[in-house]
Amino acid sequence: MRFNRSVLTGAVLTALAVGGTTALATTASAAPNTTPQKVCGSAYKTVNSVPVGSLGTVYLTYNSSNGENCVVTIRKNPGTAVDMSTWIHVPDTDEAAEDYGRFTSYAGPAYVYGKGHCVNWGGHINNVYVQVSGSNCAALKEQRVTYTR
Repeated sequence: MRFNRSVLTGAVLTALAVGGTTALATTASAAPNTTPQKVCGSAYKTVNSVPVGSLGTVYLTYNSSNGENCVVTIRKNPGTAVDMSTWIHVPDTDEAAEDYGRFTSYAGPAYVYGKGHCVNWGGHINNVYVQVSGSNCAALKEQRVTYTR
C-alpha cells in the first residue's frame, strides 16, 4: 500500500470538513520476526539499514527487477500502537513516499522508483528519529543523523 502526505492530508481534511471524525488505521500486530521482505515483498533485498535507537530499525530495500526501493520501519518489540513513520525521497526526480501513524509493529511500506539514483530515507519510533541522506550513491559517502524530539 502506498501513502503520500497529500492523499493522507486530503482524507483527514475531507473527514473534518463534513463534521466527521477519522482515526488512522493501525497495522495489525505482526510477529516479532517481521522482516523487510515480509512487508515490502520477497523480491526486495535489504541494501541498507539504520537503527532507531534501541527501539527498532529502518530498512532500505531494492527490487532489481523493477528498479523500486522500499522503506519500512520495524519495531524491535511490537506492542501497543505508538507514533511511527517511514519515508523515502529521490532528489533527482523529486519522487517521494511515506507512511505515518500509530502502529503496533511497523510503518510502511513506502515505495519509489530509484534505479540509478541516490535516495534519502528514514523514519521514527516514538520520539527517536533517523535520516540517511545521499544513500546508495556508489562512491559518495552517505550522511546519517539520529535525533530525539
